[in-house]
Amino acid sequence: MTYQKKQTGFSLIELMIAMLLGLLIMAGLVNLFLQSKRSFNQNESIARMQEDARFALETIVTDVSMAGMLTDLLTPVGIGFDTTLAIGVDCGPGGVPNWAFSMVNPAGDYATLELVDNATSATANAAHSCIAVADIRPGTDILTVKRVAGRAEPAPEAGRVYLRTNGTAGLLFTEPVSGAPPVNVPVPFQDWEYLPVIYYVQNYAFAVGDGIPTLCRKTLSPAGGASSMTTECLARGVENMQIEFGIDTDNDGSANVYLAAPLANQMSQVVSAKIYLLVRSEESDLSYLNDKVYTLSNAPAYTPNDNFYRRTFSTTVGVRNLRNLNRLGL
Repeated sequence: MTYQKKQTGFSLIELMIAMLLGLLIMAGLVNLFLQSKRSFNQNESIARMQEDARFALETIVTDVSMAGMLTDLLTPVGIGFDTTLAIGVDCGPGGVPNWAFSMVNPAGDYATLELVDNATSATANAAHSCIAVADIRPGTDILTVKRVAGRAEPAPEAGRVYLRTNGTAGLLFTEPVSGAPPVNVPVPFQDWEYLPVIYYVQNYAFAVGDGIPTLCRKTLSPAGGASSMTTECLARGVENMQIEFGIDTDNDGSANVYLAAPLANQMSQVVSAKIYLLVRSEESDLSYLNDKVYTLSNAPAYTPNDNFYRRTFSTTVGVRNLRNLNRLGL
């Protein structure tokens, strides 16, 4: 007699166990995917912060290291203004005409390097009329550098401002759209583009209220024959910029003390600068809480308690031209 074994399938308990195992495996895979995605986003945010901070620091360092660069001229005292020189949008305090072109302040101190320490909306606008009250991020520094380009310009561009000098006399002028430029400096002379710049942290990147702090600068740009200070933004996510200046009090070429808020008459003794940046990610991560304490120079300690990643960056740069003037006793 032959018996056949019938296929009865899985029991309910076996099906439930299989489903549970499948769900556990699926949950593990989803969790692994989410962790990998979060790690990728975190690494991408940090890499972007580092890239932006590196570019910002390199740009600032280039300008600061050349502050007071006037080619063969030792001091800005003998530089004259040609009648072609005109400014559309200036950026100095009220009652100081042609601030963008002046390298000496009303008190007679050299003004090729200036600072507004821990600016407020009021102090920022008072020192720089082209910075709107709503633009500045309170508690950040504003840095001004005035200099010329690192090489002479053989073919000046119409509308741009140049320093013409033969090493003894100097003249700032605007290259005319047509006709010959002024020749008020004895030959032989060369023309060097004049490059004043103001660095500051803006409250927004694209529009007021977008909440993305951004490192910007005001530069001199040609516009209809009268140059104006215009805005150029460099790096999004920069929350704070702090500067400390190394002051040489004994004329030996080395900094004796670093000051976060030097007086105007101490700026001629500057031989170096420490630059600090606090940079945050553009996008938040809701799974991350940033409760760290950040302290930069003399700015108040800052605990964000939000969901953005942050890093601090710093560098030190020598201010060659001012150091040389200081050692010469000028």
